[in-house]
Amino acid sequence: MTTGPMTRHLLAVAWPVSVSFLVQTLYNLIDAYWLGKLGKTALVAPTITMNIVFVGIALAMGLGQAGTTLVSQYKGAGRPNRMGRAAGQSLLLQLVAGSLFAILGLIFAEPLLRLLQTPPDAYDQSLVYLRWILAGIPLMFIFHVYQSIYFGLGDTISPMRVNVISVIINLILDPILIFGWGPIPAMGVAGAAAATVLSRFLASVLAMRELLWGKGFRIRLQDLKWDAEMLLKLVRIGLPLSVGQTATSLGFTLLIGIVNGFGSSVTAAFGIGHRVIMMVSVPAMGLGQANATAVGQNLGAGFPDRAALSVRRSALLITAVLAPLTTLTYFYGGSLTHWFIPDPEVVAYGGDLFRITSFSVFAFSLILVLFGAFQGAGKTVPVMVINSGRLWAVRIPATILLTRLTDLGPSGLWWAMNLSNLIAGSVALVWFLKSDWKKSVIATDEDTDEDPLESDISQNP
Repeated sequence: MTTGPMTRHLLAVAWPVSVSFLVQTLYNLIDAYWLGKLGKTALVAPTITMNIVFVGIALAMGLGQAGTTLVSQYKGAGRPNRMGRAAGQSLLLQLVAGSLFAILGLIFAEPLLRLLQTPPDAYDQSLVYLRWILAGIPLMFIFHVYQSIYFGLGDTISPMRVNVISVIINLILDPILIFGWGPIPAMGVAGAAAATVLSRFLASVLAMRELLWGKGFRIRLQDLKWDAEMLLKLVRIGLPLSVGQTATSLGFTLLIGIVNGFGSSVTAAFGIGHRVIMMVSVPAMGLGQANATAVGQNLGAGFPDRAALSVRRSALLITAVLAPLTTLTYFYGGSLTHWFIPDPEVVAYGGDLFRITSFSVFAFSLILVLFGAFQGAGKTVPVMVINSGRLWAVRIPATILLTRLTDLGPSGLWWAMNLSNLIAGSVALVWFLKSDWKKSVIATDEDTDEDPLESDISQNP
C-alpha cells in the first residue's frame, strides 16, 4: 500500500473486511430470526449477553489492533523478522487474556445478569446462553489475533475465507441445534450458543494452521519466546484501545439495563436496531481497517503525505456508500423490524428507532475512518477518550435525562444515540486535524533484523 493508486488499494483491502463483517452481521440477523421463532424472550438472551461478551471482544480487538499496527509498520519499513516477532508476542498475549476473561466471566455470570436487570421471563435462557458463549471466548481471541496480523500484512482475503467458512457452519448448525433434527434434540436458546462455539472452534483451528504452518507468513518458534520489550510495546498501543472499547462495552451494558426497564418489546426492538445499524456500518468498518493498514505501512515506510491521502480517500468513499443505505433504513425501518418479529409493539418501537438514528450513522462512520488513522499510527489515546466519552459523557447522561425528565419514553433512548454519535464525530474530526499523528511508533526502535537465530524465510505473502 506504499505505491500505486491509493483508492484502488483501499478498496482491495476493504472489501474482504467488509464481507467478513457483513457475513458475521448477517449471521447475527439470521440467528435473531430463528430465535425470534421461539418468542421475544429468546431474543432477549443474546441481546443481553452481547453486551457482556463485547467486553471480551473489546479486549481482543484492542490487543489485536496493536498487532496490526506493529506488523503493518514493520512491513512498510521492510523488517520481516521484527514483523514475525510482533506477531508471535501478540498471539501469546491474546491467549492469556482470552483464557482469563472466560474464567472470570463464568464465575460471575449470574451476578452480572442480575446486575443488568435481566427480565425474569428471560433470565434462565440468558444464563444458559451466556455460559456457552463464555466457554468459547478463548477461541474468539485466537481468531482475532490471526485476523489482526494478516490485516497488518495487507492480506484481508485469508481471514475473510476463514470467517465465511465459520459462518456457513454456524448457519447450518443454528436451526438444527435450536429446533432439533433426527436424533439431535432441540436445545432452544442453548443451541444457538452451541452453534456459535462450534463454529468458533473451527475458525480457531484454521487460524492456527495459517499462523504456524502457512506458506507465506508464519510465526516461528523463536517468535513465541518471551520478549518483554515487544510485549510492552503491544500493551502500550493496545491497552488504550482495550480500555476505550471496554468503557464502551460497560456503557452499553449499563444502557441495556436502562432499556430492559422498558420491557421485552423495547429490548427486542433495540436488539434488532443495533444489528441492522451495524450491518449498514459494515462498509465503514472495512474502510476504517483498510485505512489503518495503509497508514501503518506508509508511516513505517516514511511516507506521511501518502498516509494522509489514505484518510481523505476513505472519508470520501464512505460518504458515497452510506447515503443510499441510511436513506433506506430511515424510510423502511418498521418493515425491517417486522421481518424479525411481527409483534405490533416491537415494530412500532423499531420504526421510531430507525427514523431517529439512521442519519447519525454518517457521524459514526466518520469516527471509524478516523480511528483507523489513529490506530495505524499507533496513537491510540484519542480512540480511548472518544470511545469512552461517546458513551459515558454523552449517551448515558442524555439517556437518563431524556427518558426520566421528559415524556419521550423509549424515544429518548434513540435521541440519545443520535446525539452521542454527532458529538463524538465532531470531536474526532477536530482532534485529528489538530494532532500530530504522522510519526510511526517504530521510528525509535533500535532493534535490527540481523539476528543470527532468525531464519531468512520470506514473511511477505
